[in-house]
Amino acid sequence: MSSSPLLDTLGRPLRDLRVSVTDRCNFRCRYCMPRERFGKDHAFLPRAELLTFEELARVVALLKGALRKVRLTGGEPLLRKDLPELVALLQANAQLPVALTTNGVLLPKLAAALAQAGLERLTVSLDALEPAVFQAVTDADYAVADVLRGIEAAERAGFTRLKINCVVRRGLNESQILPLARRFHGSGHVLRFIEYMDVGSTNGWRSEQVFSAAEIVERIDRELPLEPAARSQRSDVAERYTYRDGGGEIGVIASVTKPFCGDCSRLRLSADGQLFTCLFAVTGTDLRRPLRSGASDVELGHIVRRVWEQRADRYSEQREQLVLPKRKLEMSYLGG
Repeated sequence: MSSSPLLDTLGRPLRDLRVSVTDRCNFRCRYCMPRERFGKDHAFLPRAELLTFEELARVVALLKGALRKVRLTGGEPLLRKDLPELVALLQANAQLPVALTTNGVLLPKLAAALAQAGLERLTVSLDALEPAVFQAVTDADYAVADVLRGIEAAERAGFTRLKINCVVRRGLNESQILPLARRFHGSGHVLRFIEYMDVGSTNGWRSEQVFSAAEIVERIDRELPLEPAARSQRSDVAERYTYRDGGGEIGVIASVTKPFCGDCSRLRLSADGQLFTCLFAVTGTDLRRPLRSGASDVELGHIVRRVWEQRADRYSEQREQLVLPKRKLEMSYLGG
């Protein structure tokens, strides 16, 4: 694909690809995969329906002229067997920065292999430090100590500047904002707080549960004074703040209270080969069938180009006006 910008109907360039490698997860977070909907009888995607590493690498290589980076997501991406092999394949075929978002509990086993394979950027989800709150959020068979051990393993493997993501839901874990800020102040890592979003249809989202980015900044600023900082890239989703004492920075992602659709440059590829142009999409475009029926790179490129050039998504900006189906696609399938 040409290195010239590929623009959608609103003039937004394609710059970032998020690749889901699995819809499975070993957590059951309330905002993403509540256990009552994703229980032991839930039917996850069959192995045969998942894109192979070679198919994923082919798609990424096809888009490398347009992309700034590729991020591996899930579900929990570290559940995909031999994931470091995919990282190495992407580096060899596409030569793009590869990032990964994980809940962290499998990093003690995989951090070193991921670093050796060429993973450049790592984001760890951590929604609470208090064990009881962590359990209330994640409903997982793991403890917060397991995530912290994962972060330590990543540091030993050479990931010295992690992003630590926390989704804040009012009435559940806003008490953890300051403890997390204290924990990572001065660590070299970037703590990012994310407003609770209405992704999917199983998390019971209500607008009154949103603890706003402004409230988050105000709460931290009272104890650890902050000052605004410029975005590194216009399309970056996080508003940046630095600590006035030089203790690093935080980010807040205000997709509900301050939508950033106008600068969104992300395309998503699900684990079974569906292309989506928005985290809140309800339909996708099948790329697996042409991949497996002998389509050429030119033909595949035409499909992707058509999908992006027809893109007009502005869900967060239009949230109050849109009428969507009762059953929306889940974040664990789309890739967070």
